[in-house]
Amino acid sequence: MTSRTLRMMTADDLDAVLVLERTLFGEEAWSRQMLAGELAEQPRSRYYLVADEDGAITGYGGLLVAAAQADVLTLAVAADRWGRGTGSELLEALLAEAARRRCREVFLEVRTDNDRAQRLYRKYGFSEIGVRKGYYQPSGADALVMRRDLGDGRW
Repeated sequence: MTSRTLRMMTADDLDAVLVLERTLFGEEAWSRQMLAGELAEQPRSRYYLVADEDGAITGYGGLLVAAAQADVLTLAVAADRWGRGTGSELLEALLAEAARRRCREVFLEVRTDNDRAQRLYRKYGFSEIGVRKGYYQPSGADALVMRRDLGDGRW
C-alpha cells in the first residue's frame, strides 16, 4: 500500500518537481530559477507543497498570499496518479492555508482546454470570472480565470 503525505516543498525537491513540470507542461514549464525564486519567498508570501508517496514526488502545488487575496500559482499531479485524490488533497491544503492566513478570496488561471483541472476547481467552489487571451506562452493558449470566495476566511 502506498503512503502519501503532503509536506512543504524544499530546494531538495526541485529536481523531482522539474521532471514533473517538464513532463506535464512541456515548453510552458517553469524553470529551476523560477521555482527556486518562489521557494525563496516561502513562508512569507508563498506556500508550496509536494505530495510525497514513499519518497517519490507525485504532485505539487503553490500559493501566493497578498493581504486578503491568494492565488493558486501551480497545481500538478503525475499523470499516472490522476484520479487518486492527489490533486484534491493538494488543493484542500492550499485552501486551508489561504483561510489560515485570513484570505477572503482565492484566484487561479487554468488553460481553457484543461477540462480535468477545471472540473476539480469547480468541485471546490471556483467559478469562472474571465478569460486571459494568449496567457500561456509560448503556445498562446488562453487561460480561464477562476475565483473562490472564502468569505470569513473559512472554506
